[in-house]
Parts: sequence; C-alpha cells; structure tokens
Amino acid sequence: MQVKGGLLLAAAAAVVLPACATTSLASTPVQPKVVVPTTTTVAPTTVPVETTPSTEASTTTEATTPETTEPAPVETAPPPTTVPPRLVDPVDPPLAAVGTSSGADTERLQWRLLELGFWVEEADGGYDITTRQAVMAFQKYYGLTTDGSFGPETAAAMSAVTERPHARADAGTLIEIDKGEQLLYFIIDGQAEWILNASSGSEIPYEEPDQNTPGEIQRGDSVTRNGLHEVYRERAEGWWEGDLGEIYRPKYFTGGIAVHGSNNVPDYPASHGCVRVSVPAMDWIWEAGLMPLDTPVWVHEGKTA
Repeated sequence: MQVKGGLLLAAAAAVVLPACATTSLASTPVQPKVVVPTTTTVAPTTVPVETTPSTEASTTTEATTPETTEPAPVETAPPPTTVPPRLVDPVDPPLAAVGTSSGADTERLQWRLLELGFWVEEADGGYDITTRQAVMAFQKYYGLTTDGSFGPETAAAMSAVTERPHARADAGTLIEIDKGEQLLYFIIDGQAEWILNASSGSEIPYEEPDQNTPGEIQRGDSVTRNGLHEVYRERAEGWWEGDLGEIYRPKYFTGGIAVHGSNNVPDYPASHGCVRVSVPAMDWIWEAGLMPLDTPVWVHEGKTA
C-alpha cells in the first residue's frame, strides 16, 4: 500500500467546517517571525497490521463489535523527507485568560487555535465543547495542566508560540495517533495540518455484560494496537448500538478498533481500544473527507518511543 498524497486540505484557511467557521487570521496581530528548530521522524517502513478482532466501549456509552474482514498487511510507509518548520507570529497583545467564559477574548483564542492547527468548530466567541477540546489538545502538546480551561499559564504559552506543532511523521498523508500525548494528527503531505484531543485504550482488561445478548460476557484488553494500519470499514450514520454500548460514525482501522465520536473524551486513555474524539469533530472528519477508506493510520506510543 502506497501512502496517498492527493488528499487536499487547507491548513489554516478556506476550510469548510460543519458549522460556518473559516480559518482566516487577518485579525491576529503580527510580530517579526522567530525561527525555532524542529526535528521529526517518519513512520516505520514495515509494520504488519494486527488481525485479532477487538471490541471498544467507553466506560458508559460506547462499543464496537469484532470485524471479520481485515486489510492486507501494510508493506510501506511514508518515504523520508525533510519538512521545514512553519512559523507563526506571537500574539500581541497577548491572549487573555478567559477560563471557560465566552466573549471577544474567546474569539481571539479560537482564531489562534485554528492558526496553530487545533481544530474548533467555529470562531464565534462561544466557549463550546470543541474549544474546550482544542485547548486540552494544546495543553497536552505543550505539557501543561490538561483541564481544558484557558487559564494564565495556557494563555501565556499560546501567545508566545512561534512555530506550528508537528507530529512524528514528516512525510505522506495519513492519520497519526500518538498514545503518549493522547492526540490525533491529520498529516497532509508531511505536515500536521490539524490536531484533535483523543482518548485511546486504557490498557486495563475488562469483563462486562454484552448489552445485545443477555447472559453473555464481553472480555478484552482495552489496547489500541500499535502499527501502521488503514481505514477499511466505516459507518456514516449516527449512533450505532454495539455489544458494549453506543459509538458515533466510526472509521475502523484494525479489527473492531475505530476512530469514532464520543460524548466523553477525557485527558487520559479511557476507552476499550478505540480512539475517541468529540462528536462535532467526528462530523467534521466525515464532512471534510479527512479519513476516507484506505487512509493509513499509524498508532505509536509517543514521540520518544
């Protein structure tokens, strides 16, 4: 399987979002650019796809069922390239610490998140679920307290950033899931265009009643399997009742493991194996065509792994 490089996405402008946001940053003050060095690492060159079926659920409302059809092992991964850092201007005046309140200062925050690649549904000044999730993703990336609140520490850090975040892969077009950071990256032609807060498998074995078959027990290991996989099955309709609960518009990439929407996307690995993102984010993934069938999905332990 060759990594596909033809998927088109605007990094920070002219993106069609499920609400009506665009990513023009004309209102952001500018300062002289500051060059910050960066190093990245390409995905592994040969990683077989796991074929053991798995199930997934949240602690309350999500699940998948084992799949019987698996894609063939992935033979190749993105070729090595050198991608230069993409610079941004620090914010002047600095962003205000708004906590979780709405208003004009929150709108400035939302435009800054979009400029850096942390997706929000709309820059309208409302501190909604996607803004909270994007702030949490920023906090995870920069090693801050991951409470989803835009406090003084987070405001100072975001105002001072001079380079867009990058993932571990620096070539190809793929989905990268960093379990160490608990983040999901959309890599387009070697660049991390968008970043979502995510929650992968807790790696705690589970034994729970099968909600569709009374008397039966579902057992699993709650692991999101590492490796280079690909999207091989999907369900476009909304909530789907699985053996362990409900999941939203899943994109399966190995066995019963999928990226899917959830109403519970915390700052730690909490699922039974799938990768949770927010429900609005999952709608955006579908509507923007960001994760079609055959898209490579690289799962790994973290940038230092």
